[in-house]
Amino acid sequence: MNPVDFIREHAPFHLLPPEALGQVERGLEITFYPKGSKVLERNGPKSQHLYMIRKGLARLERDGQAMVHLEEGDIFGYPSLIAQDTPAFDVIAEEDLLVYRWPEKVFHQLMEYRPFAEFFTKGLAERLRLVTQREGLELTSIDLSLPVGELVTRPPVFVARNATVQKAAEVMREHQISSVLVEGSPMGILTDRDLRNRVLAVGKGPDTPLLEVMSAPAKTLPASTPLFEALSFMVAQGIHHLPVEQDGQILGVVTDTVFMRQQARSPLHLLRRLERTRSLDDLKGYAQELSGIAESLLAGGLGASEIGRSVSSLNDQLIHILLQMAEERLGAPPTPYAWIVFGSEGRMEQALLTDQDNALAYAEESPEARRYFAELAEYVVGGLIQAGFPPCPGGYMATHWHKPISEWQKLFQHWVETPTPQELLEAQIFFDFRNVHGELSLEALDKIVATSGEQGIFLAHLARASLQFRPPIGFLRRIKEEDGGVDIKKGGIAPIVSLARVYALEAGSLAKGTVERLRAAAHKNKLSQEGAETLIEAFGFLMRLRLRQQLASIRQGLPPSNKIQLDNLSSLERRHLKEAFLQIRQMQESMSLRFQTDRLG
Repeated sequence: MNPVDFIREHAPFHLLPPEALGQVERGLEITFYPKGSKVLERNGPKSQHLYMIRKGLARLERDGQAMVHLEEGDIFGYPSLIAQDTPAFDVIAEEDLLVYRWPEKVFHQLMEYRPFAEFFTKGLAERLRLVTQREGLELTSIDLSLPVGELVTRPPVFVARNATVQKAAEVMREHQISSVLVEGSPMGILTDRDLRNRVLAVGKGPDTPLLEVMSAPAKTLPASTPLFEALSFMVAQGIHHLPVEQDGQILGVVTDTVFMRQQARSPLHLLRRLERTRSLDDLKGYAQELSGIAESLLAGGLGASEIGRSVSSLNDQLIHILLQMAEERLGAPPTPYAWIVFGSEGRMEQALLTDQDNALAYAEESPEARRYFAELAEYVVGGLIQAGFPPCPGGYMATHWHKPISEWQKLFQHWVETPTPQELLEAQIFFDFRNVHGELSLEALDKIVATSGEQGIFLAHLARASLQFRPPIGFLRRIKEEDGGVDIKKGGIAPIVSLARVYALEAGSLAKGTVERLRAAAHKNKLSQEGAETLIEAFGFLMRLRLRQQLASIRQGLPPSNKIQLDNLSSLERRHLKEAFLQIRQMQESMSLRFQTDRLG
């Protein structure tokens, strides 16, 4: 392709009028940078050029840490040109780079064209946001609260529903895209992965109808969806191309490469790695990558709840892959089953890897089923350990907890109808269960949970069990430190989780997440709106404090802990922490009175 044709297809040169392209062509310089070379140096000489990558990959680094990756068509060097200052990043050739560039004089001539100049002004604001420090962490991502429609850069490309895969491949090559949308209802989509996996890998020919290999209906989201929700959706669905719609019309397709280019440590990057898993050895380093993603999302301004959803979605995909590998190893399961997670993973609130909490239910009891699912559980639990999930000290793992669904029904029924205090103390996290993989329906368990709020003695015992952990507030309402810190999980997070569980069950809600449970309880008037909002805000604040502390420990080579040191908090944070603890204690006292827990034997 002619260099000018390539250049004018990419932002911001597509904004230039035809008469300006002569300046672009006359000022063009073509240069090469070998892999590992430094194109620009942070705090070094001011950039003398505007750069565009023609071929290859580059990364922006700050203090040796990769911040953003740049690929074909991306531009750099302009913040330094505009600010007349030293570069804010090192720009390093990740691969051999073929680069188009323009001298500073040409750049300033082109800046006389208003749309071209406005693009750079906006881009500079985004870049400044990228390096803004927030709570001691540097931003490593785009603003994930922006609507996903902001990432659409070109209109969608459709092919007819009766087309062949050859025609679709020709359209993809013509438009230099990695997917095409398929007309009709429901709308379909064909991607480059589909061509590889569903056509070439299985020996299908070029005349194969699209209807045989496309995905339909294509999974879409509204253009107004925040980027973090779109990111979580793509990870949860295991997709790499997301059609974006507005007012019933498709605006375009956002791909995972957009997220990964903008965000060096992206959940979608780890999803791609998981999809290439072929053995348990491939899972080494998963925990470290996951903590890097959590740090990147936290620095990007996401709340701990949103981070938990993204991380939990990745963990779900890991479990899918492990179970598929286990089935390939052991053969098809003798009866339908469901792989269950509970605790923080069940609530989708696990931002970093903690102890495993999982179980397995299967449809029909038989000696073959007992043997098969015992081996399947051993394989998957071992794979999770390899990935960095520590085994549960209490043994709450599928290796011990694999039963026919009929036994699970009896167990849940016993917990609800004839509970003992000790049993509920140990078993309350099972009420956070979530089916991650498998065809077995857990509707029978859902029905038991949904009606559990009608059992007064059950709720009373569950309320008392939820009061096992109390906020560390002592004499004169001062926060108490023990063993060098405050256990923020036992003193704050766990009490809120337990309060939300009890009130949601009383409301007959099947919600699993703590925030969703609190809102469901308020909606059913089991909890005041003010009380629910107070606990929701306190929960988000405490989760963020804990995650920030844990990530700081990991960066120092220390194991993550639930303890925070008051000296490491600002005076404002200490005041908010004390207020949160006091509110939690007050809500616990209200629950105790409501369910008369002091009268239980």
